[in-house]
Amino acid sequence: MEILSKISEAVLDGDTKNIISYCQAAVENEIPAGDILKKGLIAGMNEVGVLFKEGEMFVPEVLVSAKALQLGVDALSHYLKEEGVDVIGKIVTVTVEGDLHDIGIKLVGIMLEGAGFEVINLGVDKKATEIIAKIKELKPDILAMSAMLTTTMGKMEEVISLLREERLSEHLKIMVGGAPLSPVYAERIGANFSPDASSAVDVAKKLLNVA
Repeated sequence: MEILSKISEAVLDGDTKNIISYCQAAVENEIPAGDILKKGLIAGMNEVGVLFKEGEMFVPEVLVSAKALQLGVDALSHYLKEEGVDVIGKIVTVTVEGDLHDIGIKLVGIMLEGAGFEVINLGVDKKATEIIAKIKELKPDILAMSAMLTTTMGKMEEVISLLREERLSEHLKIMVGGAPLSPVYAERIGANFSPDASSAVDVAKKLLNVA
């Protein structure tokens, strides 16, 4: 439908001015909120992900698109709850202890939210014990950790070791990413490697067996 295309384009263009009215118009046209979310908002964010991956969109533009997406989701939240629309899965994102970089993990979160995941960002410089406590509290499907320094990479292994000790790793998928990491390192510590924010969506979906 034309209004769904407008919503997708509004996300792609970062049109924060009109996204809410477009979503409201779609609701008034009796389009299910789940369809507005998936075929409008998420479809637009998926296109953002493709363009970002291809180097045709950059971080500032992605952040504006993410703002438009969030405004649209907020406008639909009441209707989504009424329809009982479920999220794909719950993902906790975090930058490990000693590391203050957050742009990368924020982009990952934006892409994951745009794909329909519930994302909870714990922030930066988080100790392994803090992360474990949050995993126990929130019970996510996936833990996504970021490290942008070679000196903080080892903290990921520390978290995974604690998860195993606490027997939390049996039902928890683990993703890792960051400039100094490699697929070989991720495999060695028992995690799944994501080279960038766009790829994180594919990795997460594969881990949870969703299309």
